[in-house]
Order: sequence, then C-alpha cells, then structure tokens
Amino acid sequence: MARRTYSVEFRRQAVELYETTPGATVRGIAEDLGIVRGTLTQWLREHGTGRKVAADGTRVDSPVHAAGARSASAPPPTGETPEQELARLRARVRELEVNEAKLTTERDILQKAAKYFGRGDALVSRFQFVADHAATYEVKRLCQLLEVQRSSYYAWLQAAPARAERAAADAALARRIRVLHQGDNTLGAPRVTAELNDGVEPQDRVNHKRVARVMRLEHIVGYVKKRRVITTRPEPSREDVPDLLQRDFTAQAPNMKYVGDITYLPLADGSNWYLATVIDCYSRRLVGWAIADHMRTELVEDALKAAAAQRGSLAGAIFHSDHGSVYTSKDYAKLCRRLQVTPSMGAVGSSADNALAEAFNATFKREVLQDRRCWPNADACRRETFKWLTRYNTRRRHSWCDHLSPNTYEATTTTATLATAA
Repeated sequence: MARRTYSVEFRRQAVELYETTPGATVRGIAEDLGIVRGTLTQWLREHGTGRKVAADGTRVDSPVHAAGARSASAPPPTGETPEQELARLRARVRELEVNEAKLTTERDILQKAAKYFGRGDALVSRFQFVADHAATYEVKRLCQLLEVQRSSYYAWLQAAPARAERAAADAALARRIRVLHQGDNTLGAPRVTAELNDGVEPQDRVNHKRVARVMRLEHIVGYVKKRRVITTRPEPSREDVPDLLQRDFTAQAPNMKYVGDITYLPLADGSNWYLATVIDCYSRRLVGWAIADHMRTELVEDALKAAAAQRGSLAGAIFHSDHGSVYTSKDYAKLCRRLQVTPSMGAVGSSADNALAEAFNATFKREVLQDRRCWPNADACRRETFKWLTRYNTRRRHSWCDHLSPNTYEATTTTATLATAA
C-alpha cells in the first residue's frame, strides 16, 4: 500500500483542532482524523504552539509539546539518580492516565447528555440529565459540563413534589375536559372554561390559560372547518333601502336591532332546504326562524312572524339583511310595512355588512355537519336543525354573552318587558 502523504495545511489544521478542542486527547483527535497517534504527536511538536484548551475552557500547556521539549533539550535534573528519574516518570504517567480518564469520562457524559437536549426546554432537560446520572457521576462535574448552576439544579430538584402535584391536577383537569368534549366536540378553550366554572366557588375556578394549555398538551381542540359557500344570490333592489347598521351589530336593549339571512341546507339527493333566521343584536338570541324546501317570501315571513310572536311585536325594530332576491322583492317590502319593521340592507355583494348573520350560519353548519357535506334526508335535516337551534338559545355559551347562553344573558342583564306595544 502506498504511503499516504499529508499537506502542510492539513497538518496545521489537525494541530489547531487538537489545541482548540476543550479536553481533547491525542488519541481521540488521531482517531477522528484517521491517522496514527505518533504522527499527530510529531505534527504537534513541529507546528504546535505549546498551548491547548482544557476541559473547563482554560488555556494550559500542551503535555505533548512539553514532553517533547524536555526530551529534546532539557537534561534530567542535576543530581537525579536513575531511581529518582524513574519515580518522576512514573508519577507523570499516572498524572497523564488520570487526565485521560477524566477526559474520557467527560466525553461519555456529554455523549449521553446529547440525547436529552432535544426534549423541548433545554434547561429542564439538563436538570433531568443530572438527576438521572447523579448516582454514577459527581453532581459538581455534571453541572460544570452542562453549564448549569448547582444551586439552580438543587432548587429544581426540591420543587419536584410540587411539579408532580401540578401534573396530577392537570391530568384530572384533562379528564374533566374530555367529558365535556365528548358531549360537544365543538367546544374550544373559552367555552370549556365557562362550563368548568359554571356554579363553582371563586377559589375553585380554573384559569382560561390553564385550560388552553392542558387542551393543547392533550390535543383536545374544538371542531374547526373552513369552507367557502355561496349563501346569497344578489338581485337589483326595486327600492332604495339604506344601511342603518353600518356594521354596528350592537344594541342597547333587546328588540331594537335584528339581523337575518337565508342559508341553504344541502341534502344527499342533490336538493336543498332553506333556513331563514332573525337574530337579536343585543343578545345574539335567535328570536325567530323558519325552515322550508323553498326560498320564497313566505320563508322570511314565517321567520319574522315567529320573532314577532316571541317578542310580542317587532314594531319600531330594525331588521337588517343582505340583497338576496327575497329581501329585495316587493312582497318583502309589504311584509315589513305590515309588521312595522324598518328594513335595512348592506351593500350589494358585501358579506361583511351582514357579518353577524353570516357568522351564525357558518357556525350552525360547521357544528352540525362537521365532516359531512350534506344531510342524508329532509327529516334528518329538520330534526338536527331544530335540536341545534333550540340548544343555541338555551345551552350553547356565546363569547358575546360573557360565555352565557343568549337566553341566560338576556335574563341576567335586563328585567324589562321585551314586548313593544303595538
């Protein structure tokens, strides 16, 4: 086999690697480079600076260079007998063996510690490594190598019982959350928090940030699905109806401002049913609604009549809608006059002008259909629609209502009679 030759640049880089690597040994660097240990020793004597970096990061004299210098030029100490020289050399060998053993141990520790550093919190992972290996190595050395304070490690160790207690409490909270989520998988952290805190003493209430953290760790999420659907078919209006809300979907009291819309309910056979809604801006309460297999003016009329029966009268109230064909018809204008409702409409093609009603429809279909694209038949559509719309008013917590249901919100915020005299 031909003898391998190395360039001067390669030799200098090998020497630099040894001298700048903390705690490096000639054997370890030679093995890494695939060269003979004696060859590296010779390069260190020829190109080395005589200094290297120790395991603790300090600069020290290179033992290789010092031994070479002594053997080349330094005579034995004056008057040293052969027995004394032998004892001195043996002591030096023991010293080097101890250093090498120390460096080998430190390398083993760092190799084992590397497996802990990809576990999220780097500082906690280092503390955990020290705790796991404290019976094998000195805590002082472990902390030095991992660059952590021993006082911080002992403080972390002392807090272990408290961490275990918090972990057990989080596990119990996660079980309560799962029970709620099994009953309604659309619940997110805010509504879960409201459910957990309903009727409990202040000292037993749970923080919403903690609920969000536990849900995130346990991979519990409310059902979320974004799908673009067309719910309005604009038609040129026959009357000039102003926008009386200007995207202000708030009201000072019930029965003042309403929004509504018509959304289609797809069936498996390719046909559609339609849902018309009347929503109070004060409490987001669904005051009136109607469902049918057509999208004629009677659908809106049934929803408004249901709202009038619920409130006693809609006289003087504003009802805001989009520019769908039903809401721009003459029959709808006559209906508003008959019910003494003031109509209001947003701009043509602008869903944001009726965002409250659009958001209601999106929430309804997302939470009822979820991963389905349609209802299997008309009976199932009517049944599931009735169930969700009823529960929406009585049970479903709404962020606008301080995470109360719309009915509860109205009952707790006002005692006035909702009906308006005709």
